Amino acid sequence: MASTRKRLEALTAGLSIPEPTPAAAPTAHAIVAPPASLPGVAAAHAVETRFPPAQTSSLAPRTGPGQMLAFRGQMQAVEGELAALRDRLRQHDGSTPTRKLDPAIIRASRWANRHSTSFETAEFAGLKADIEQAGGNVQPILVRPVAGEPGQYELVFGHRRHRACLDLGIPVLAAIWLDELGDIELFTAMDRENRERSDLSAYEQGVMYQRALDEQLFPTQRQLAEKVGRSHTWVRKALMVAQLPSAVVECFRSPLEVQHRHAEQLNAALDKDRRSVLKRAEKVRGLKLAPAAVVARLLGLDVTAKPEKLAIQSDGKTVGACVRAADGTVTLTLLPGAVSELASDALLKSMAETLQKVRLLG
Repeated sequence: MASTRKRLEALTAGLSIPEPTPAAAPTAHAIVAPPASLPGVAAAHAVETRFPPAQTSSLAPRTGPGQMLAFRGQMQAVEGELAALRDRLRQHDGSTPTRKLDPAIIRASRWANRHSTSFETAEFAGLKADIEQAGGNVQPILVRPVAGEPGQYELVFGHRRHRACLDLGIPVLAAIWLDELGDIELFTAMDRENRERSDLSAYEQGVMYQRALDEQLFPTQRQLAEKVGRSHTWVRKALMVAQLPSAVVECFRSPLEVQHRHAEQLNAALDKDRRSVLKRAEKVRGLKLAPAAVVARLLGLDVTAKPEKLAIQSDGKTVGACVRAADGTVTLTLLPGAVSELASDALLKSMAETLQKVRLLG
């Protein structure tokens, strides 16, 4: 026994186990080789990887198997993170990115269908007030990048929202169409959005269709109707509004007041006696009459009709009357007690609904 102990002491004389020292933090892409000072372990070069360091305890593994286990755990963590990211991306698959843009870098499309007077209406003023109160447009507009001009965009639809943000000097929330979007697709998308919102006038719609035909976007009215999903008759009526002479359109207080039925009557009269209609237009222009009175004057009809009277109602109860004279003058009269008994919002709503009826009848 004594001889065995002596032999072991002789073999291990001068050997010592070094004290463990804090391991330097490995870089984000390297695995440190085992310490070369340990007996029986050959020195090795560090292995470069593309993975972040493994999350291990404060004591780094001192053996090759330990480091391999740490590396394996590291790869499993990375693979789990990649799977989670793929799931998140899959949730947005097919969506259109949105961001806030400076409205000054967005230009109107050449198919733009908004008449300048549409930005002077009470409806637009209300829209702008809502956007200002909300700090921006909630419903995004749609734009496409301008080819060859980085950072510039063209409007597909949302002209009023864009104009409101431009006037207010605030960014506009926009959805950016990144796929290929040709002029025909842009035109049909604009037309579809306008129809869904039902806020485009007959004149603006007609001008939009007429411009598309003039610039050969569609060879015929029938092909235009097929692309936008409208009947040929409806497209023809819209074009009749746009084809009215400017001298006739100027007789209305705004082109937005011209309706399909007005255009049909006036075009029929123009076909029969164009010179007489245009001569009457010289006398009517500037009088600011109601639409019905304008049409009657242009057709040479007797305009000494009785004043139109509509009841102003709130919750089924009559609270006043609205009278429109033959010259287009509108007078609102409230019954005694209506102002004091009804809330201001309810009263204003009833009056606005009655005025809208008057406008439609005109």
